[in-house]
Order: sequence, then C-alpha cells, then structure tokens
Amino acid sequence: MRHHAATVVALLAAAGILFSALPAATAADVAAAPTGVTIPKGYRDWQVVAPSQRDDKDEIRVILGNNIAMKALRAKQLPFPDGAILAKLAWKRAKSAEFDNTFVPGEPQRIEFMVKNAKKYAGTGGWGFGRFVKGKPASEQDHATCFPCHQVNVKNHDFVFTRYAP
Repeated sequence: MRHHAATVVALLAAAGILFSALPAATAADVAAAPTGVTIPKGYRDWQVVAPSQRDDKDEIRVILGNNIAMKALRAKQLPFPDGAILAKLAWKRAKSAEFDNTFVPGEPQRIEFMVKNAKKYAGTGGWGFGRFVKGKPASEQDHATCFPCHQVNVKNHDFVFTRYAP
C-alpha cells in the first residue's frame, strides 16, 4: 500500500512540474476586441464595485474596478477620468447544493470591459467596450450593441450602469 501511495505522490509531483512548465495565457495572448480593448493584466485582483443580477439572462454578475475607477466611484466623480477601467464577470445562476433558495455562480458566460479614454473613444462617450467569451473577443456585431444600450439607459451617469456599493 505504501508503494502505491509513493507512486501516486511521484506521479502528482511530475504532473505538477509538467503543467507548471506550460506557459499560462496572459492578457497579451488574447486577441483584442474589434474596439481595440484587450483583457487587462491582473483584472481579477481589482476591487469589487458591486454585484448585480439579470433575471432576463439568468445571470449573476460582479463588477470590478481598477484603482482609477475605484477612486472616482468613491468620490462620486463624473465623468470618470481617463484610465478608469470597469470589468464585468458574468455567470449563469446555479442553485446552491448547500443552501436552499440560494444561487451561486455557475457556468462562466463572458467578461466585459469598459475602458475610459475620452480621445480614443470619443464616438462612444469616451468609453471603449470589450466583450470576451471563453477568452476570445466577441464579434463586431455583438460589440455594436454595447454603446447604444448604455447611451439610451445611462447617458447621465457617464454611460455606466453600475453604482458603487460601499
């Protein structure tokens, strides 16, 4: 029995060395969205702006902000300054196996980014939009729906739906 355990440990160690040698995908490895927006390095380490839920899409979402965005949100500064980036992570809602009447993140749906650069994105309210599904940019047609929705619904909030949840 000890021999089998030692063999399993050795195989796991070898697999760990093998997989650690494989290059991890980085933000630079991912193609840019049609707008030029890419997945920012380290975005999963950003602070939470707020959670949200969309019943029509059966999704749970978390909106994150980089330091520039978080500073503006806390100060209630509009418009957002150039360099602010917001990230939206979306998952299908899944019923919790551990707690009745509770939903948890299920299958990942996409990640989306809004990048503030007033000059570069002057035609879309100063924001560049990037939508990525399974690490790949969504189509130009999908991206064409972003700004019109923001323009109709949240023009008076610098085109940003999310409010800071302190």
